[in-house]
Amino acid sequence: MNKSIWQPFIYALLIVVGIILGIWLKPNTEGGQFLFKSKNKIGQILSIINEAYVDTIDLDSLEDVAIEELLTQLDPHSVYIPAKDLQQANEGLEGNFEGVGIEFSILDDTIMVANVLKDGPASKVGILPGDRIIKVDTSNVAGIGIKNDQVFKLLRGTAGTKVLVQLFRPDGKRKISYSILRGQIPIYSIDAALMLNNQTGYIKIERFAASTHQEFLEALEKLQAQQLKNLILDLRSNPGGYLSAATEIADEFLNDKKLIVYTEGRTQRRVEYMAENPGNYESGKLIILIDEGSASASEIVSGAVQDWDRGVVLGRRSFGKGLVQEPFKLNDGSAIRLTVSRYYTPAGRCIQKDYTNGLVAYEHEISNRYEDGEVSDETKLKIKDSTIYKTTNGRKVYGGGGITPDVFVAVDTSYINQFYGALFEQSLLSRFTYNYMDANRKKLTSTYQNASTFNASFYVNDVLWNNFISYIKANSSSDFTDQEIKQSEKQVRLLIKAMIARQVWRDEGYFTVLSSEDKMIRKAIETFSSNYDKLLHP
Repeated sequence: MNKSIWQPFIYALLIVVGIILGIWLKPNTEGGQFLFKSKNKIGQILSIINEAYVDTIDLDSLEDVAIEELLTQLDPHSVYIPAKDLQQANEGLEGNFEGVGIEFSILDDTIMVANVLKDGPASKVGILPGDRIIKVDTSNVAGIGIKNDQVFKLLRGTAGTKVLVQLFRPDGKRKISYSILRGQIPIYSIDAALMLNNQTGYIKIERFAASTHQEFLEALEKLQAQQLKNLILDLRSNPGGYLSAATEIADEFLNDKKLIVYTEGRTQRRVEYMAENPGNYESGKLIILIDEGSASASEIVSGAVQDWDRGVVLGRRSFGKGLVQEPFKLNDGSAIRLTVSRYYTPAGRCIQKDYTNGLVAYEHEISNRYEDGEVSDETKLKIKDSTIYKTTNGRKVYGGGGITPDVFVAVDTSYINQFYGALFEQSLLSRFTYNYMDANRKKLTSTYQNASTFNASFYVNDVLWNNFISYIKANSSSDFTDQEIKQSEKQVRLLIKAMIARQVWRDEGYFTVLSSEDKMIRKAIETFSSNYDKLLHP
């Protein structure tokens, strides 16, 4: 290995370690010797580098790299967040930011308004989904290669300040200018809450943020008003978030001061989190959906429900993150999120997967599940910790690599090929949807009252499908066969419908459409009426 490649990183690492340890030293130029105020070897090397290294070292630029490298030697989830990134890193968990209240995407070098937050600043002045933003204050933003982070900087700002936005509206082909007073914008952590049939409700939690519990209570109340009896809680691809949000959600399902989770670390005493309040859904049937993207707080909720036999966990083995991070702010406004303890499910399981083989191996572990066939075949499940734990009813469960579901549902890759990949890699599906909505938005909103009536009555008929294929063939830079199109057709027709619904009814429209053909959801509905009780009382 070329040592020169690693020297700057090593030097920077030594500098940071020296700073962290509080080591300081004073040079003595007589005879090229140094007087060390510390006997620590790192401090001595730091002094030599600082005074004698051939080139000038820019400590500010190397410091961030050194801290990041230092933390990678600990575990995969201890991270450093520079001051400039800290606010954005916290926004998703804090549940709000200050801005204008739109969701956008950049297609063909144009900022497209995908959704407008109800009752937000942009909505109040009249901005609509499908509008194209061409100017912000005095800055032209169309056709200049603008990036997402640049758009954020232009539109976000302190609540109460104004921003002037010029739009092009395809309906009528006209330019419109709006002066928008920025405000506090909530970031919702629940994507959808809807009834799938006359007794089964569905709630999709994207992440566990500060506002998640309150959002959940509102969603649950809405479904209970529609005679909810069975609940599907979707935690697929939910990366986690706040521990407190996870325990609050679990508390809604568990009674009698039951243990939800406990944490413990080398410097952290054991802390137990109990079900303390009367839950709003302690008796109805419950199924939690998980997959390889469900991590941390998602695993706390599903682990507690599984250990107490409160409900059925359905899907595929979860990510396997059982480490708890605590934020520590640094003097320059940056921060580290440092792992301080592990969490354990009520049965005593730590579900953290192995990370002793290094960061690269850890990051590849999920892709290995696909390569090894685990996500397609339940018999190929790999359990790293053979220790057997028992649920309340005596069922066997395992730790050491995520939550293993009670009911396995294989991943469906039958429709994935070059054609399907090109739709997303080249944003072809999004582009087609925007073009379709430009011509049909008024008709759709006047014909369908809500997402449910749209889902029941709208079809991607052959005319629409053939128009889509013609568009793809004319605009794709990839080659694909008619056989590949046929292989993906059913799934792509569903996605076209779902993305049209999202343009009108946001995420609730999108998930209303997708849920009707979702393999896991269909399996969950089947389980409620077949072997639900038997799974929990074998």
